[in-house]
Amino acid sequence: MGGRHRTDELDGGFDPRYEPPPPRRRAGRGTVFVPLAGAVALAVLLGVAAYVVVNKSPGCAGEKVELSVVAAPDIEPAVQKIATKFGKSGRTVDGRCVAVTVKAADSSDVANAMAGTGPTNGKIDPDLWIPDSSLWLSGVKNAPEPAGYAASTPVVLAASKTGADKLQSAFSPSWTGLMSAANAANPDGLARKVRVLALDPTQNAAGLGALLAGAAVLKQGGGSEETLVGVLRQLSESTVSTPDSMFATLTKAAARIPVGVTSEQAVWSYNTTTTPSNPAVALYPAEGTISLDYPIIVTTKDAATRKAAQALATEVTSPSGRKTVQDFGFRAPDGKGGSLLKPDNGVSAKKPAAIPLPDSATVTRLAQAWQQIKLGTRLLALIDISGTMALPADKSGVSRMRAITDLTVEGLKLFPDKAEIGIWAFSDNLRGPGVDWKPVVQIGPLAQQINGVTRRDVIMKALRQAKAIPTGNTGLNDTLWAAYQKMTKEYEPDKVNTILLFTDGVGNDDPNGGISNTEILRKLKDAYDPKRPVSILIISFNTQKDEDRTQMTSIAKATGGAAYFPQTILEIRNIFLKGIARRLQ
Repeated sequence: MGGRHRTDELDGGFDPRYEPPPPRRRAGRGTVFVPLAGAVALAVLLGVAAYVVVNKSPGCAGEKVELSVVAAPDIEPAVQKIATKFGKSGRTVDGRCVAVTVKAADSSDVANAMAGTGPTNGKIDPDLWIPDSSLWLSGVKNAPEPAGYAASTPVVLAASKTGADKLQSAFSPSWTGLMSAANAANPDGLARKVRVLALDPTQNAAGLGALLAGAAVLKQGGGSEETLVGVLRQLSESTVSTPDSMFATLTKAAARIPVGVTSEQAVWSYNTTTTPSNPAVALYPAEGTISLDYPIIVTTKDAATRKAAQALATEVTSPSGRKTVQDFGFRAPDGKGGSLLKPDNGVSAKKPAAIPLPDSATVTRLAQAWQQIKLGTRLLALIDISGTMALPADKSGVSRMRAITDLTVEGLKLFPDKAEIGIWAFSDNLRGPGVDWKPVVQIGPLAQQINGVTRRDVIMKALRQAKAIPTGNTGLNDTLWAAYQKMTKEYEPDKVNTILLFTDGVGNDDPNGGISNTEILRKLKDAYDPKRPVSILIISFNTQKDEDRTQMTSIAKATGGAAYFPQTILEIRNIFLKGIARRLQ
């Protein structure tokens, strides 16, 4: 240790076994070096003494204040740099030095750990947490108020430079355009040219922010819930797990130009750390956007640790801290960009118009809607083939049978390959006296092969070949009850279990008697289990009589479903979306 050393130890002269060294011959000009040598020795001693004083001060001699910091992975390098500087500054808390450790963890993981819900990767219990967005706090009960904000970065659309050049004539960067391209109800529109890539909003704040921004713009423009459902449905099938995966997809050549959603900082980081041959370009929505705000959340209850956390928060929000986060491609909390936000890096320092963060109830509602829409589908479609289905559907002259089957084929496009769907036909006595239904295609995944053909293709062929039976009656109630028993017996908890009834509005017309209207309502009410729900959705063409509408509506409501009564062929596609929209309620 420096404080115990004597200068003569350097020559070995302190050991009593050695004779004292003989006096050195003094040179005439050498005398000028004696004071200099003494000064150097004094400086060395002073330096050693200073080291001893700092490290033996009351603040550092004993136990240190341990401060555990967890930050979102994108901002963790900047926080680490600030924390290192903070640790070297000699700052003390209650006379003790502060030892800071900084780790990266996905904000969704920390939020789930704090809320006690959802998956996490191990135990996460920081003293100070810097997530990428305040959006995560909506799911945390009694979340602390932020001690400040570390940075900001806007949510943007992104394309490869090559893709962005091609998009100029077909796509103006906007949430309106993005929602149009991602609308499952309009597959023949902008979606033919643009493929939208979404980040999972349950795992990524930029993905959630994009949905919130798009929903806000849609609502402001008078858009319907069905349109939002169409967007959610389409995006649920085109999510990518990470920004890295999204950027890898953006740069691939494809018939439809991929457009992603991410943060501005992610675009900057991708371009500056990977030097791609086809860099990404941030596209700023014309309506404005939501920004990730990186709140600083002090979670510790220990008084000394809280002081240390507050001190670090002050360092992060200082001018020096602001400069550091800007050096990593972020903006200051007020949206001011640094010199690195420039076109050469695929971004712009110009501050985009702001869409404010919605309240926590709105965030929670949309997050739940996404989770519901992501559930699998198990659906049994009941197709009426009775005689009245041969009548015209509307002024177009197309038969009710053809209108329903053609539009069912179209509606089938709304369902992903993993959806489990089957079809029954019904009239009366189809399989002998009193058996009014017959299976046409058994329930199973649409992508599953049946004799070398996918179930989707088998269903489409069966629908196109369906014909009304001229003398057929409508054994509706017996069919519904048989279908409901089957679906409840084969209920799958990880899916939305639904019976979809297509009929022409005559209602139950069974000359053999069968289950009465009163009895079917009682049976369905008794069988319905809200913990294992099987809902009935009814689409009934040309239902005019009030009593028929009332009966069908009562049947649907008995199972938590809904009944719809389209009058024209053009209404059917939206009916499918309304059915899916019921998952949001």
